[in-house]
Amino acid sequence: MMKAAPDMISESKYVRANGIDIHYVEAGKGDPLLLFHGGMVSNNPVWADSPIAYVSHIDAFAKHFRVIAPDLRGHGKTVNAGGGPISFAQLADDAWGLLDTLGVDRPLLCGFSAGATVATTLAAKNPDRVRALVNDAGYDMFNPNPEAPVFVMGRKVFGGSPDATGGDAGAVERFFASQGMSAVAERMAADHDGAQGAGAWKALIKSIFPAFTKPALSWEHLRKITAPTLIMTGDRDFLCSVEEAVTAFRMLPKGELAVLPGHGHYVPASAIPIKLDFLRRCKG
Repeated sequence: MMKAAPDMISESKYVRANGIDIHYVEAGKGDPLLLFHGGMVSNNPVWADSPIAYVSHIDAFAKHFRVIAPDLRGHGKTVNAGGGPISFAQLADDAWGLLDTLGVDRPLLCGFSAGATVATTLAAKNPDRVRALVNDAGYDMFNPNPEAPVFVMGRKVFGGSPDATGGDAGAVERFFASQGMSAVAERMAADHDGAQGAGAWKALIKSIFPAFTKPALSWEHLRKITAPTLIMTGDRDFLCSVEEAVTAFRMLPKGELAVLPGHGHYVPASAIPIKLDFLRRCKG
């Protein structure tokens, strides 16, 4: 057992699904909410005070929902069996496998960054099985232009240059150091290596590189999502522009849009009540 917040206990569990052992954290009761962390982090305690993870907010969601928060393949305590490339389609299949094994149907979905891309891929591939969706700063991966800023940035951060073709852990360390964020790379190593063994975080960078550097689907796939969907971003997000947020919003049959002032690519406490309000309106 691990403590998620002062008044809420979450359980750390595993389930065998889609050929791997998926680690997930579960807390709360009621309507099921599948909560997806961003890329290169997890639901493990090392991220408890980090603004790029949901760990500190699980308690807030669990007061209203049965929260199921998986570690994505290769992240945290979920091993990427075989160590091959990881795609968003594969991550979505992992999530459906988890839900099917748990007997959960028509969940609410909420994700940040890469986790939002996974959640949206789920909703686009299986629109009848999703009750509602929150995409916080993960819609950029549906830009069909392979030279869109998010993919150029992905190649630079995870590969070392705008024309990189593979992941490089050293490049990631240098990037975070240049931004005064060396502690983030240190947490990644502590998280993934601590859970899976030495070198796991470097292997993850190589495995996830293809997913982070090319379109997941396309804007047009958003038209297939029939569930109410909230697109969220900050007006200072260097990866997910407001212009792209509007494009994504306009593709959705039942879309809503929230742009937070002075907010970058992270999960601020001020975003949680907005997500909860939307999800609570959609859970019936």
